[in-house]
Amino acid sequence: MKASIITIGNELLIGDIINTNAAWIGSFLTERSIEVVRSVTVSDDRAEIEHQLDDCRNVSDLIIMTGGLGPTSDDITKKVLCDATHASMTEHKPTLDFITKNFARRSIPLTNSNLEQAMVPDSCEVMFNTRGTAPGMWFSLDNCFLAALPGVPAEMKYLMEQEVWPRVAEAAGKNGSLYRHYFQTAGIGESTLSDLEIGDVSDKTPDGVSLAWLPHIQGVNLRITSTGSDETLAREKARPLIEHIRKKAADHIYSETAGDSLAASCGRLLHDKKLKLAVAESCTGGLLGSLITDVPGSSNWFRGGIVAYHNDLKQVLLDVPESVIQQYGAVSSQTAMAMAVGAARKLGGDIGIATTGIAGPGGGSESKPVGLVWFGYYDRDHHFAVKAQFFKDRIQNKERTALVALDLLRRTISGIKRLPYDAEVISAK
Repeated sequence: MKASIITIGNELLIGDIINTNAAWIGSFLTERSIEVVRSVTVSDDRAEIEHQLDDCRNVSDLIIMTGGLGPTSDDITKKVLCDATHASMTEHKPTLDFITKNFARRSIPLTNSNLEQAMVPDSCEVMFNTRGTAPGMWFSLDNCFLAALPGVPAEMKYLMEQEVWPRVAEAAGKNGSLYRHYFQTAGIGESTLSDLEIGDVSDKTPDGVSLAWLPHIQGVNLRITSTGSDETLAREKARPLIEHIRKKAADHIYSETAGDSLAASCGRLLHDKKLKLAVAESCTGGLLGSLITDVPGSSNWFRGGIVAYHNDLKQVLLDVPESVIQQYGAVSSQTAMAMAVGAARKLGGDIGIATTGIAGPGGGSESKPVGLVWFGYYDRDHHFAVKAQFFKDRIQNKERTALVALDLLRRTISGIKRLPYDAEVISAK
């Protein structure tokens, strides 16, 4: 089943609002084996919307359209769809009652524009929206299905999950299957992973099987896509390539679930091993702790963190000896290892991880350039530091440092000897 996405709104085109809807819908459909073949963004212009609708109908079995269903004068999507389906507007009583009661409960004046949102083309099946005032609409066109949804992300997601997907799943069951498998990797660059780890896979990608490389700040995702007359056959066609990658890139794979995070992967390992983590941060300024606590249930394995930015706080809060900082500097293997020990002991962790570096854009020197980062690691069996050289961009340095710290943790507690980006270890004496 092939799908197109149409997002509507001048604010999306000029950058006032980032178009997260298209990315979310694309991911949602792809994870459910619906092939997205087109994604377009158009202005609040009748001719533009009509043109893209006609164009997408020629290449799609399904069209997901968001935006233009609100109460203001520039919201014209319903009018376009009414004309496109040769329909008349009709009142949807359940939506009208919901809007009326909702406004009364909140003591908000009800205007004619609000009441207009209960008017829908009589050619559609209304998808009731309990998250807002604009209902979703489902159309069965001559050659495809069309879902028109509100542009508000929370409302769109609710309707996609609760109303649109059951209808799509029923229709998709009548077509062939598209199977996708994901590998999430960390601690290795795209070219190294391709050339030196996985190698040539042409013999494992016959017709109907493809491999996509998806690099991002967290690492490199690999997406295998295969097609078949049913899901079992599509999955079987992909199996040789999946097994090859799983074997060749084992050290770098932290998950085979799309959308999984490195922090969540670390959390599962810590939970299974009944270990508690504590962190000490300098150059990351709390970002490492933030990524960790983004994971639901992280309190089961995360003790807490200390952001010791100034040198005196490294001494007071983490018991880093003043002599160590004076002799080696705050950005050094010695300080990083002392910070890791301090975090574990002060916060009651089985493991301590520390970050200290020169985030930039200033503050570097010939011996310690911008982007230099030292990581400290401590547990009862390991105590070492790892050096990395990143970028001249402050935000990128913070992000990469936090993610490498997590991958360092993952590899160490998993017994993987190779460290992120094949970094060298400096052990405590």
